[in-house]
Amino acid sequence: MHAALLEIADDCLVLGHRLSEWCGHAPMLEEDLALPNMALDLIGTARGLYDHAGALEGKGRGENELAYFRGERDFVNCLLVERPNGDFAQTMLRQLYFAAFMEPYWRAATASTDPVVAGIAGKAVKEVAYHIRHAGEWVIRLGDGTEESARRMRAAVAALHRYTGELFESSPAAEAAEAAGVLPKRAECRAEWDRVIGMVFAEAGLEPPAVAHMQTGGRQGIHGEALGHMLAEMQSLARAHPGAVW
Repeated sequence: MHAALLEIADDCLVLGHRLSEWCGHAPMLEEDLALPNMALDLIGTARGLYDHAGALEGKGRGENELAYFRGERDFVNCLLVERPNGDFAQTMLRQLYFAAFMEPYWRAATASTDPVVAGIAGKAVKEVAYHIRHAGEWVIRLGDGTEESARRMRAAVAALHRYTGELFESSPAAEAAEAAGVLPKRAECRAEWDRVIGMVFAEAGLEPPAVAHMQTGGRQGIHGEALGHMLAEMQSLARAHPGAVW
């Protein structure tokens, strides 16, 4: 089961780090606080999942080893979360896409047969509900705003929508966890995701593009070069001082 937990933990860690990159660079002070706070929510969820995954694996690896001492091909996050921040429109849309999936996912996971997973889900579902509201308001504000903001939001949809299909795919590891009742079935979150995205897009004046082939491969460790650059930065301190405690 640990491999299935790593997938969700990697999603949360990678997206959390992406959001943290906005700290000090956000377009307004409120967002300079909101984005790192959402990053902390995701990284906190990742920590709990890594700790539990390491215990289930039984090889003595904890959250630090799993976060800082695995290579790019060992990460099994979906491709959406590793996409570069781009502009503010792209960041907000990426957050909405992910949170709109994770809210029904965590809500269903509160009934997990694993009490640790159920506990993590109970906390995370409240956090991602806020993420949906915050990101959704910005998607509407930009999509239904000025000519420039609307153009940027349409460009974000064109760039990111092709990565959303992977959210609903279950790897063999995930399928085993789903069969055991440890994790929810990802495909069953699709209807709620469609409802939330459709509602936000309608207010924002946006249309989801027709995508012939969704981009996948992240669950098999096949990533774009952007993830390697991100991990090199994120892991540099821990790798320079292995075993350090502070």
